[in-house]
Amino acid sequence: MLFSIIAHEIAHGYAALKQGDTTALSAGRLTWNPIKHIDLWLTIILPAMLLFTIGMALGGAKPVPVDPRNYRNHRRGDIIVSLAGVFTNLLIALGATAVIPLLGLLASAAPAATSSMSILQAMMIVAVNLNLALIAFNLIPIPPLDGSHVAKYLLPSSWALHYQRVGFLGLIILIILVRVGFLNWWFKPSEQTFDFLLGGVNRWVLPQSLDWLRR
Repeated sequence: MLFSIIAHEIAHGYAALKQGDTTALSAGRLTWNPIKHIDLWLTIILPAMLLFTIGMALGGAKPVPVDPRNYRNHRRGDIIVSLAGVFTNLLIALGATAVIPLLGLLASAAPAATSSMSILQAMMIVAVNLNLALIAFNLIPIPPLDGSHVAKYLLPSSWALHYQRVGFLGLIILIILVRVGFLNWWFKPSEQTFDFLLGGVNRWVLPQSLDWLRR
C-alpha cells in the first residue's frame, strides 16, 4: 500500500515537472521518503475515523502540490498529470502480475526456496489487487479525485466551473456512495481485471501462496 501510494504521488509530481511545473520538485515531493507523503488528517485520522464509523477506510496521501499555470499546455498538462498516478498503478499491477510466474518457476527450480517464494508471490497477488483498486478509486469522477480532472473537460465551461467547486463536498459524496452501494458497482471492472490477470498466471501460483492469502 505504502509503495503504491507513494509511486502514485511521485508520478503526479514528475509528470508536472515534465509539463513545465517545478512546484512538486521544489517542495521536495519527488522522493520515496514516506514521511514527505503522510498527511495527519488524510492518511491517519480520517481513515481511522471512517473505519470505526462506517466500516470502510477512505483516505490518501498528502496531495502533491502542482501549479497548472506553469504547464506548457494547460489542458493537455492537466490531463497528463492527473492520469500519471493511475497509469503508474497500472504499471505496478502489470509488473506484479509478470513476477508471479517467475517466482513460481524459481520455487520449482529450487524447492528449498518455496517458502520464501510463496510469501513474495502472495505479496505480488495483493499488489495486483490493490493497485487495480487504487486505479478504480482515483478515477471516480468526484473532485478532487483524479477522474474529475478529466471529466471536467467533457463538460461545458460553465458547468465545469461549478463541478470543480463541489470538491469540498467530495468526502461526503464518497461516503454517501459507499452507503448506497455505488462503489460495489464501480469496482466491478477492477475485480474482473484482477480475475483476468490472475487467471493468466494461475498455473504458476504456489499452494503456499494461497495459504498466506487466506490467513
